[in-house]
Amino acid sequence: MSEGLFKKAKRSRSFLKIGCAGVSGSGKTYGALLIARGLLGGTLDECVVIDTENGSANLYDSLGNYSVVDFKPPYHPERYAKIIGLAVEEGFKCLVIDSTSHEWDGEGGCLDLQTKFGGRFQDWAKVTPLHKKFIDSILQAQAHVICCTRKKSDYAVDQSGGKTKVMKMGTKDVQRDGFEYELTVAFEITTDHIATSTKDRTGIFPNTQPFTISEETGKTLKEWNEGK
Repeated sequence: MSEGLFKKAKRSRSFLKIGCAGVSGSGKTYGALLIARGLLGGTLDECVVIDTENGSANLYDSLGNYSVVDFKPPYHPERYAKIIGLAVEEGFKCLVIDSTSHEWDGEGGCLDLQTKFGGRFQDWAKVTPLHKKFIDSILQAQAHVICCTRKKSDYAVDQSGGKTKVMKMGTKDVQRDGFEYELTVAFEITTDHIATSTKDRTGIFPNTQPFTISEETGKTLKEWNEGK
């Protein structure tokens, strides 16, 4: 009855889902395109950038012959899912979403929808399935997907000693908590263009070793994915 049910674990070639998070000016788009070029064997002919950043993806055309979708609001999760599906149908082998943050915190995005539904906690029951559809469209896409995500300063209020003090607590991704855990590997990029891994299923990028993203990063991921 259990014949064929239990099988030895064996990693098979798949499509990678990669995250690049950083503040404005950290080099998320440039880094994502370098990774894409490495994944695609030194070319960007089969890469498309879904650009919500007012045409910023066009700044790096010297890197290769990639395509761009000028993605305007509303940034509804289902619109993201649809354009991801269309890009795969068109035959693109690598999608760069620049950025995913608008799906969460942009016009027509999840936070905006929750407010329009009434702004109550129970209204998340209407929004969460839409966000899940967006996530699923990335995970199920028959293409490599590189997700650029904005980071912003995170603050906390300290009221100890009878005084109220606002304390900067570093930076936080402009996306729903836990987004990076859906990915194969996720990088955080500083303003000095230095990356560290915050999530890595490949075991290639120890989070204690900062590095500069290059085309070689994509090549290394390609080789890992192909079992070389």
